[in-house]
Amino acid sequence: MMKSASLMLLLLSCFASTSAFAWQAPTRELEEAEEQAFKRAVSQVAPSLVRIETVGGLDQVQNFLLGNGPTTGLVLSADGYVISSSFNFLSKPASILVTTTDGRRMTAKVIANDTVRSLTLLKVEADGLVPARAAVKESIKVGQWAIAVGRALDANAPNVSVGIVSALNRVWGKAIQTDAKVSPVNYGGVLVDVDGTVLGVLVPLSPQDNSTVAGVEWYDSGIGFAIPLTDVLATLDRLKQGKDLRAGLAGFTFSSTDMFGGDTKIDRVRYDSPMYRAGFKDGDQILELDGHKVTRPAQVKHVLGSKIEGDKLAITIKRGAETKQADLTLVGELPPFEAGFLGVLPTREKLAGVAEGVGVRWVYPDSPAAKIGLQPRDRIVKFRDQAITSAAQLIDQVSRVRPTEKASVVVRRDGKEETLEATLAGYPADLPKELPTSPIEAAAEGEVKKAVEKPDGKVEAEGDKKAEGSDKPRTGRFGEEVADSKNAWWAFVPESYNPAYGYSLLAWLHPPGDTLEATVYDSWKLEAERRGIILLGLKAANVGAGWQANEAEFVHETVVSFQKKYSVDAGRVVLHGYDKSGPFATHLAFKHRDVFRGLILAASLITERPPENLPEYRLQFQLICGSKDPAHAFLDRNANSLRALKYPANFTSLPDLEHRYPNADGVDAMARWIDSLDRL
Repeated sequence: MMKSASLMLLLLSCFASTSAFAWQAPTRELEEAEEQAFKRAVSQVAPSLVRIETVGGLDQVQNFLLGNGPTTGLVLSADGYVISSSFNFLSKPASILVTTTDGRRMTAKVIANDTVRSLTLLKVEADGLVPARAAVKESIKVGQWAIAVGRALDANAPNVSVGIVSALNRVWGKAIQTDAKVSPVNYGGVLVDVDGTVLGVLVPLSPQDNSTVAGVEWYDSGIGFAIPLTDVLATLDRLKQGKDLRAGLAGFTFSSTDMFGGDTKIDRVRYDSPMYRAGFKDGDQILELDGHKVTRPAQVKHVLGSKIEGDKLAITIKRGAETKQADLTLVGELPPFEAGFLGVLPTREKLAGVAEGVGVRWVYPDSPAAKIGLQPRDRIVKFRDQAITSAAQLIDQVSRVRPTEKASVVVRRDGKEETLEATLAGYPADLPKELPTSPIEAAAEGEVKKAVEKPDGKVEAEGDKKAEGSDKPRTGRFGEEVADSKNAWWAFVPESYNPAYGYSLLAWLHPPGDTLEATVYDSWKLEAERRGIILLGLKAANVGAGWQANEAEFVHETVVSFQKKYSVDAGRVVLHGYDKSGPFATHLAFKHRDVFRGLILAASLITERPPENLPEYRLQFQLICGSKDPAHAFLDRNANSLRALKYPANFTSLPDLEHRYPNADGVDAMARWIDSLDRL
């Protein structure tokens, strides 16, 4: 029996060795075949790739440092049209040089940009170039080989990364996704299949952001994107005309902010938009787009994601029991949103147990409200036939009426109701010279919870952080260093803090070289107590060097954490920059408009183009400096430019003040401006 067992083990061992040997050869052959296939694919596309070099330009954009090394482009036609990623030209270079595979080095001219897909069309004066072959879009399959190819590292040899097609129709229907590693130097290069046919052009993209640097942070991560070459070719003639391609806009927003769980009910139809001209209204529900049934906002965004200005859109909506269909021609730009102004400040009432309607705290002189006789202590109980239950709701309703349009206002005074009709105006640029403070009652003894007003108007209690050894939230002046970071913050919460009321939050960003903590605290303490303002001073990791791009999230997260700890009115969260901290503050305010609703810049210019004024983001500006400050005239022009975009913007000039932090009169003006952010 033992001999038989030993023989069996010997035979099994021999079989295993033979099997391993038998499988090794095919495995090596397969690897060699794959390698040869990849090399052939690269050699097929290589003649269509050019090396791009830029000369001069900016060092950074949106606090993002730009490289200045070579990048890649793809030949689209024999007569010199080349497509590349727009990221390669963010520096606005003085000149662009293109080198072809046969060694020709030529100056290129920017013809147009596709802002939807982050592409730029170039033209060189040449002929005999080798255009790329495009894969049929419908033939591209998830799981197939995908080879990322560029010509940046070596002018004579392409650089290559191998992966697969990991998804299709990504970033709202625009892109092919690959796990091949894609570095910024290869943006403008290509994604090809094993036959060397071009699947798409490599670009940085992000589903969450559409800024010029969105998606760059994912480089070499296994998440890369390519715009299908067939889509590029479909719009080539339009790009050749020299006009930038912009996203196609229909002109509406959704009631739900949940892209994947909400429904398709329309919150607003923008004035004079394609939707407006087609007769659609607030409250309509979208059923179909281009024949696709849609039930979630994400599905709508997916259909619209790849649409370009001038494209057609078939839309079907439901209104009550009826359906309505229309064919829209999408536009690249909507008229700036402008909210109407009634001319009142609402009372700051307790967040729980509020009576019906909204109280009038103050009436702006010569405003529509003053003209129809509204007075302090009146209560607005209806606006445009809508019952009013909160100040936030009233602000929203007033913003739906354009300047010069009429709206009905139902007011309760001394127990009697009266219906009035107001013709709304535009937001005033000037501050009220006198503005009474809004009284805040003392907190009840032992009160340790704060009321939080939810977007739907409901109120719930939320536990608050208490000072050590106390049953009250932490008040007064205090600070903290951030763990695992060189950042820090200091704060001042009014000693009279009552969590039953909503407070303003002023986030201070110091200039390089000096935190100005003592100056800001001493200047603002009294106003913070009087007007219910929480001060939050943020400190850069390197105070001398000032704020860096990678500190943006520290600021954002710290502000959000204070909103959770304290009772903060979401409509009165303000960023405050001075001098050279202004550009960083501006970038943050534009990036996080869902958090910051006000921006104060003292002796500092807006150097970044403002985004479109949108109804869902109520952003207001105050620019302030001394009359003898060299920046005075420029700040005045900044404010006028913001007003042209229909943003509420105030410019405050401080007599005889030179370039320094605002004096007591300036702090008073800034505090009054913060205290009036909830005007309507």
